[in-house]
Amino acid sequence: MPIAVQRAETIYTPPPSQPRDAWADVPPAELVWRWYETRMGRRVSPPEETVDESYYARINQNRWIADCTSCGSAAAVSPADPRYACTECQWGWCALIFPENVAAVEESLMGLKPGMRNWWHPDDPSWPDRPQPPVTPDPMQGGKK
Repeated sequence: MPIAVQRAETIYTPPPSQPRDAWADVPPAELVWRWYETRMGRRVSPPEETVDESYYARINQNRWIADCTSCGSAAAVSPADPRYACTECQWGWCALIFPENVAAVEESLMGLKPGMRNWWHPDDPSWPDRPQPPVTPDPMQGGKK
């Protein structure tokens, strides 16, 4: 059976010294904060405020992630809890934009090896291979743009 595309809830799990379901009450978007706190050995708290910004979720090497536009960091995210706050710079909660049919996107990647599974939302302006609109000649400049 192929390995499923990973989400925050499958990546950010309690350490082996704790029961597997120790964080079952933590919403998926907040799991990174619990995981970060455990791994760094210091208290961190998610921001309380929400910022008026949306990020596009994407698949990078078989993981749903969101990139912070403030500091460039990234974290695994989940369509089950479409929000993101950066553990590095503490940038507030942002709404995440996932595709309309998450299952279809994940399924379309199953023929690839997990490390080769990458996907960008077609509307994401950060997508490096995003199709550019055709350039129309400017008649005022002799057809050259």
